[in-house]
Amino acid sequence: MELKGKVVRSSGELACDERLEEGRYTLTLRNEGQEPVELEELSAVFACDCEADAYFLNGYQSWTYSPERTRKQYDAAMRFVPKALDRRFGLSQYGDGYFADPVYRKDLRQGYKKGYSYAYLRRGGQFTLLASLAEDTGFTRIVIWPEENVVNFRKDCHHRWLQPGERYVGLDLLFAEGDENAVFDRWFETMGVKALPAEPKIGYTSWYNCYQNISEEQILRDLEGLKALPVKPQIFQIDDGFEPFVGDWLTVDEKKFPNGLEPIVQRIRDEGYQAGVWLAPFVAERDSALYREHPEWFQYKEGKRIYCGSNWSGHFALDPYHPEVRDYIRQSVEHFKSMGVTLFKLDFLYAACMSSRPDKTRGEIMADAMDFLREVCGDCQILGCGVPLASAFGRVEYCRVGPDMSLDFDDKLFMRWLHNERPSTLHTQRNTLYRRQLDGRAFRNDPDVFLLREENTTLSDEQKHTLAVVNALFGSVLFASDDFSKYDEKKRRLFAALCALQGAKVLSVENGPLEKKLRSVTVRYALNGEERSIELRL
Repeated sequence: MELKGKVVRSSGELACDERLEEGRYTLTLRNEGQEPVELEELSAVFACDCEADAYFLNGYQSWTYSPERTRKQYDAAMRFVPKALDRRFGLSQYGDGYFADPVYRKDLRQGYKKGYSYAYLRRGGQFTLLASLAEDTGFTRIVIWPEENVVNFRKDCHHRWLQPGERYVGLDLLFAEGDENAVFDRWFETMGVKALPAEPKIGYTSWYNCYQNISEEQILRDLEGLKALPVKPQIFQIDDGFEPFVGDWLTVDEKKFPNGLEPIVQRIRDEGYQAGVWLAPFVAERDSALYREHPEWFQYKEGKRIYCGSNWSGHFALDPYHPEVRDYIRQSVEHFKSMGVTLFKLDFLYAACMSSRPDKTRGEIMADAMDFLREVCGDCQILGCGVPLASAFGRVEYCRVGPDMSLDFDDKLFMRWLHNERPSTLHTQRNTLYRRQLDGRAFRNDPDVFLLREENTTLSDEQKHTLAVVNALFGSVLFASDDFSKYDEKKRRLFAALCALQGAKVLSVENGPLEKKLRSVTVRYALNGEERSIELRL
């Protein structure tokens, strides 16, 4: 990598400490003046041989579609969505469209590729890793221009004010070449980040069969159904739907759960399972009591509460620094801890950093928010979801690495024109494959659920089987969302085989042509001392 130049724009003079040596580049700023200085732009451009078989650029958050692409393939999401539709449903807010520079069609035609935190160029089995070591000071946007053989690293630090005497680590970049394990091991060793101790888990979640239509009767039915399985799961997780409205965590929907959640959680524990519950700590929906009663708890932009998207009745971003918001989140977590909940699936976390502050970049805000959740949850385990991934490194035991799977293989036709964070079984299994290097290094990867049932899905048997195998081979959270009491003997045997496959060691991954609508991937793995291989189409 050859440095072509850097850009530092600010409202005043800043001292720059710049170093490039042994595959590492750092750019640190210091305000040596007597007045605050506002950062306007911070970026560096490098010359790089961009000829490769495949290009990977990590997407903004957990759900963002992040596949390997060819030189000619590009991100086409949101290109033809009318602005009125975007505003109505907040489609841009799920990803980086809300705050990042626009992508122009002429750039797309030239093969412009963008991502965050890390990227790689793959030539056969050799990788060139381009990775940030300083995401806690601000997100690093990576742009690759294959036609120009240049890579641009741009810090998301616009409007960050440096106080007199303040030192700010802007860019801290690692360039590594070698095989897959070598480059990713080097990145995490250089960052000094280790995954929190956590074992792979098998479990149940209520979401993908009933969604919000859960009830005491249904939860107890599915809990009883687990007894039919040949392998006992460790986790039983109650997902969204128990609360009257998202944000109102201290009450339950009395029509669905007339006896509350406490006796159900106790029953889960009595049956020998770890009890998990879903929360979205940094959002509240429009219909919630919290939204009505505490307008001062929210983030604002131009005098309006920041809209995060159209889920439920529309949801809005809470201010993670407001002391009463922090007290409320702490009280909510303690409420479930007192019942015996020891796993928290914390979702829609991107909402914490919808806007920057004069003293904090969005990356700094997200890091602070994750540190706060870690402190609040204590010894309980966290499954992070909907979060900019680098902010979760070393802070959660488990983390989603893809979007929600869809009961249709690639969701409805009209959904395919929308944002990169939409539900899609096709997207989630590719994310699981291409973000596999994070498993065990950053956290334990959660690839989302698999299904074996026949009803309430249009997935074919082959699609269900591929999804389940990808999850078992490349993830550490093997969750299903079925009524297990309806499994026949064939499904019970398959469930047991998938649980065993979770213990396999992946030896190699060979990719077929990336241009194909369904990609062929051959995986070699070792299981019980025997080497095997399987071809997957995804």
